[in-house]
Amino acid sequence: MLAVVIPTLNAAATLGRTLEAVAAGGDAAVEVVVADGGSADSTCRIAVEGGARVVVASRGRGRQLAAGARVAVGAWLLFLHADTRLPRGWRAVVATFAESPENVGRAGYFRFALDDDAAAARRLEAAVAWRCRRLGLPYGDQGLLIARRFYEGLGGYQPMPLMEDVDLVRRIGKRRLVELGATAVTSAERYRRDGYGRRAARNAMCLGLYTAGVPPHLIARFYG
Repeated sequence: MLAVVIPTLNAAATLGRTLEAVAAGGDAAVEVVVADGGSADSTCRIAVEGGARVVVASRGRGRQLAAGARVAVGAWLLFLHADTRLPRGWRAVVATFAESPENVGRAGYFRFALDDDAAAARRLEAAVAWRCRRLGLPYGDQGLLIARRFYEGLGGYQPMPLMEDVDLVRRIGKRRLVELGATAVTSAERYRRDGYGRRAARNAMCLGLYTAGVPPHLIARFYG
């Protein structure tokens, strides 16, 4: 059984489409857990209407992801952001990965794409592909598919306000990360709002600060 765990905080604008894409997998064995960090909008209502189980967690994506994983019952976990939509046929891609015995000790991630026709979006997608291929650093908006036993053996997500995805994939290690044969599409709203160059530079700065040993709670202040 597969559990899809989605952390949310005022995600009403995107969560509905994300849940619709999950449901399009057409498999009743998929459990959906929304770990909400105290939304003030209609996020929780949309989650319930979309067939998800809602668990209230302390705010902070690391804490929320960990809380969602604890209540989920699936032997496999797929962590997914609330503004990321899975592709058609995603369930078959997940099943193929999970059925291979060697993948019990590995984790999979989707290729990254944005719902924007701008040339800047294509450049960012190419940069993300390079980062994953050369550095082994897929981010949370690419999803993360992992066997529960492996996830728990690694210690799971840590109670971090930011960089929780980088922290976990570094513990997994580049050689145990596998790109899945499908592309997940993430909302480009943040990039359109902040500017592609500015947002990408800020993300790169956060990664650099984290790699240099700056505590995540201080990075979160910079990130906003």
